[in-house]
Amino acid sequence: MKPTKVSIPEGLKADLPHTTWGRVLSATPVVMAVGATMLAGLASSEMTRAQYDRSLGAQQQSKAGDQWSFFQAKRLRGAIQRNTADLLQTMADVRAFDPSALKQAAGQMRTQASQPGSTDLGTQLLGVIESPGGQQALAFLRTREAPAAPTGLALDPQIRAAMEGVETSMPDPEMKGLLAQVSLDRLDATLKAARDQAQVYDAATKPINQAVDQIDNLLAREAALRQRPAAAGLGSAGPEAGPPLVRDFTAARLRYAALRYEVEARLNQTIANLYELQVRKSNISAEHHHARSQRFFFGMLAAQAGVIISTLAMAAKNRNLLWSFAAGAGLVAIAFAIYVYLYI
Repeated sequence: MKPTKVSIPEGLKADLPHTTWGRVLSATPVVMAVGATMLAGLASSEMTRAQYDRSLGAQQQSKAGDQWSFFQAKRLRGAIQRNTADLLQTMADVRAFDPSALKQAAGQMRTQASQPGSTDLGTQLLGVIESPGGQQALAFLRTREAPAAPTGLALDPQIRAAMEGVETSMPDPEMKGLLAQVSLDRLDATLKAARDQAQVYDAATKPINQAVDQIDNLLAREAALRQRPAAAGLGSAGPEAGPPLVRDFTAARLRYAALRYEVEARLNQTIANLYELQVRKSNISAEHHHARSQRFFFGMLAAQAGVIISTLAMAAKNRNLLWSFAAGAGLVAIAFAIYVYLYI
């Protein structure tokens, strides 16, 4: 049995282009289809990145909002402490806080603790005063100061300029130019350093704040016992343990708290401004990828138009000119996509 011989009809052979240019044109539908698929993938990828940047910007805005809330709450607390201290100053004779008077009062309270039914608040108060946190607290209360903010956060000139732009509500085109000079890695490192500074300050002031609160609590308990001398079994205390000392300490405590809240608020403000810069950069990146996605989409449409034209050309009798149009459309689509990818 002879093998079957497959032959191409002469009519089809006549339709096949015989030149190099003809062979290139005959591959146009395949090239355009591949190009359209690639451009569709690039458009989808850029849109995905734009959506990611939008989502990231929303998360960063939420973190910035938390820091602004801390900033406002601490500024408000500081204002309340300051106003209360001023009101106390106008209503009573408040003197400068004297730590030695507090130690003397603690000694008297410890002496009175030997009486039946009394509470040894003096020993507890002396323990707080002599602790490292207590010594720091008395020093700040006496000088009417608060621990200074930690140093070492060096802001790049570009980051500082961008932060000033955010604070002054600079127009978006100008902000975009400022943020273009800000490195994202450097911004992340600066933000981390700012958060670390806030944590260092919290850790440094924690023992001082605890000592102040403990002293205030012990003085309040001692004042309550003085109001019930018979029930508590206490005699009359010296003037240092009476209301003048409590008023002096309270005024110093309020002013210390006002200053401390102000420092903490400024640290939170710096963190919030850095988060705002991250939000702006994420939004700018999202707009950039969205624009790229649109242009890749237009390139995909041009490539699909090339596929359609070349497909129609295959059915036309005089198809060489149409194939040329199809090849030109495909080349324009590819060139446009390369331009968008490299320069936009």
